[in-house]
Amino acid sequence: MKLRDLLGDDAVLDERSGAIDVTGVALDSRHVKPGDVFFALNGAKTGGSRFIAQAVASGAVAVVAGQASAGELNVPLVVVSNPRRAVALAAARMFPKQPEVIAAVTGTSGKTSVAAFTRQIWEHQGLSAASVGTIGLVSRKRTVYGSLTTPDPVSLHRTLHEIASEGVTHLAFEASSHGLDQHRLDGVRVNAGAFTNLSRDHMDYHPTIEHYLGAKMRLFTDLVQPDGSAVIVADHEHSQIVIGAALKRGLRVMTVGRKGHDLKLIDATIDGFGQTLTVEHQGRSRRLRLPLVGEFQIENALVSAGLAIATGSDADSVFAALEKLEGAKGRLELIGERNGAAVFVDYAHKPDALEKALAAVRPYAKRKLAVVFGAGGDRDAGKRSVMGAIASKQADDVIVTDDNPRSESPAAIRAEIL
Repeated sequence: MKLRDLLGDDAVLDERSGAIDVTGVALDSRHVKPGDVFFALNGAKTGGSRFIAQAVASGAVAVVAGQASAGELNVPLVVVSNPRRAVALAAARMFPKQPEVIAAVTGTSGKTSVAAFTRQIWEHQGLSAASVGTIGLVSRKRTVYGSLTTPDPVSLHRTLHEIASEGVTHLAFEASSHGLDQHRLDGVRVNAGAFTNLSRDHMDYHPTIEHYLGAKMRLFTDLVQPDGSAVIVADHEHSQIVIGAALKRGLRVMTVGRKGHDLKLIDATIDGFGQTLTVEHQGRSRRLRLPLVGEFQIENALVSAGLAIATGSDADSVFAALEKLEGAKGRLELIGERNGAAVFVDYAHKPDALEKALAAVRPYAKRKLAVVFGAGGDRDAGKRSVMGAIASKQADDVIVTDDNPRSESPAAIRAEIL
């Protein structure tokens, strides 16, 4: 591929530079191989320009950055206005194959479950499907564990190209606020987007809740294809704002939940380690058993059903698949019993998620409800005391332990929770 084809209209190149042969795209100077283009992105603590010389020494044939470099280079330095968007679109050109149907879900909580449930619904219909998110890449052919909700754009587009080449036709993935704000998802051809909810999280990154919501909204204002669909939980504080943005874009909007118009939850009752639901869709009432615990899992299941229907699945087969869903790993996962007490593991690491998880398992506490939790270091510190208050209010016994403290003092984090 020529450099001009890799960068497209994102850069102005002279004829000689544009004709350079390119064999790869790199974000990390330590991973540059001969023939790569190095994108010098600024990180949270370090500027990308510091690593340009190392990248060139490793064989980079061109460098793309947001500003000119102070030193002399023997390869072209291309200055672009938005290097993060430029690398995402370049990665999409370098790795052009994508699954035919792509659904993305954003929101504070529920993304992992919605992506996993949507994949399972498609699989129950005999489709070749995958999901990408916090727990990594999952498909019938392989499982690759990850560490980020939304991978960097080069890794993401390479993954999409690989799974499409393997025959995956349907993909559901998580769209985090960081990923959306940093343009990691640009270039992905999203057919349908979903919004679950919004509550406090990532206030170490987003200066205000409005900025946080604005990042989430990019899924509907910028990324979902103009003829695409939006599936939105109608029951939450910010739902109408998201619905308005999707309608303004011209998307087909499907609302779900107790206040939903298209997939309306009429009734839900606990049924062992599951729930019996009555749901209304297109004027027809349907009764089904969802094999999952917690009302928030009902929302997640309905969003997944909405995404499947919005992308062409038959409604009858979708509702049949809901009765066969398996919870995502670590998402209110029943891992066994000890002395007659049910033991659950949940990923809850923010106030709203902890509150919902405790409310969901309270009916299963025969005597006392105990919770063991901690808070991660170098993350939103303001939520720690809030989570401590929620735990002390909703649980009978609270054990505060260490999460990943990173560079912070574990004792200091525990003290803030308490």
